[in-house]
Amino acid sequence: MGESSLLPSPQEGGGLDVITFGCRLNAYEAEQVRAQAVADGITDAVVFNTCAVTAEAVRQARQAIRKARRERPGARLVVTGCAAQIDPAAFAAMPEVDLVLGNAEKSAPGALATSARQSVGDIMQLRESPSRPVGGLTERARAYVEVQNGCDHRCTFCIIPFGRGNSRSVAAERVVDEVRSITRAGYAEVVLTGVDLTSWGAELPGAPTLGALVRRILDEVSELPRLRLSSIDAAEIDPELMACLAEEPRLCPHLHLSLQSGDDLILKRMKRRHSAPDALALIAAVRRVRPDTAFGADFIAGFPTETDAAFENTLAFVEAAGLAYLHVFPYSPRPGTPAARMPQVARDVVKERAARLRASGDMALSRHLDGQIGRSVGALVEREGRARSADFTEIGFVGKASVGGLVRLEITGHDGCRAAGVLA
Repeated sequence: MGESSLLPSPQEGGGLDVITFGCRLNAYEAEQVRAQAVADGITDAVVFNTCAVTAEAVRQARQAIRKARRERPGARLVVTGCAAQIDPAAFAAMPEVDLVLGNAEKSAPGALATSARQSVGDIMQLRESPSRPVGGLTERARAYVEVQNGCDHRCTFCIIPFGRGNSRSVAAERVVDEVRSITRAGYAEVVLTGVDLTSWGAELPGAPTLGALVRRILDEVSELPRLRLSSIDAAEIDPELMACLAEEPRLCPHLHLSLQSGDDLILKRMKRRHSAPDALALIAAVRRVRPDTAFGADFIAGFPTETDAAFENTLAFVEAAGLAYLHVFPYSPRPGTPAARMPQVARDVVKERAARLRASGDMALSRHLDGQIGRSVGALVEREGRARSADFTEIGFVGKASVGGLVRLEITGHDGCRAAGVLA
């Protein structure tokens, strides 16, 4: 599932603007698009890198396109990303849009300058690994490296495989080179990202695992202070990755699991590959080897056929698992998916369950923060007065520290949303 959208406003008075919706992978690829557009001499354009996870994400993109045309009447408006890949005709039909590009085409040389109305290939035929990033996606504090794209699974609620294609992995040596380059540029934390991260390596020679990649990065880039994983599938944590969690202090003790429900029948109807007991067993196994690991999880509220009892099972799971961070999605039917044809839960019930699940997440976070009080932790400074510990706890602090630097903080309390700390 995607993360919250990044919605900068288009620049006024010309210039190149890339507006990204959805996940960190999309934001990462936006940097490739930007770099190629500059190389191609594109100077007055707005590129919309869209998301298709929810109908709301598509609606936001269309709204932003219309707004950009009003504010930039002479600019070239280009739409790409997952929503454009899945339904190019809908965006090509918008009078505001000059060009629709597919995910495979969006960073190709000359793609943004084509005179065609749309250029969208069959993403399911793509077999090549993602292209080498243009310097990586970097925030001021941390950098992201794409190691995988696409997905071979077909969860009944998810449209993303049709926007991303089948799973493709970046060769380990290319990943290591990129991480080394970013580390030498001064970044203290690197995040590995992908659509289905734990499937990395399955189609490469010898079928190496994500754990093998993590081990190689930490072995060959010894100067990297912190390595973090983005969202992973609970069904695919391999033994080597478990060993890395146990043995490698530089691998952050923070796992965000794509769980979606805590009810076994709903998980089957979602076509997930784990049960609730499987997920609880995994969490317990990780805690045995790395007790300080904090867990986050994605959940969908109001999936079709979800009963009150099934929803209560999900609430009970959150507490039983001792989760720290919840990312909650109210179910949104996506045309073309099996779940959209299932008996739907009433929208008011979906919203009410999402609100209750978010409230459960607030309580889970508060419990996690209670356990942080009195700890001395290393933290990465994200911006003035804000940092993240290795387990992803957000910490507010008073004092001067360089953004992107690692500091040690004494945690003194919390406000229910984040910890409070002082420089040690």
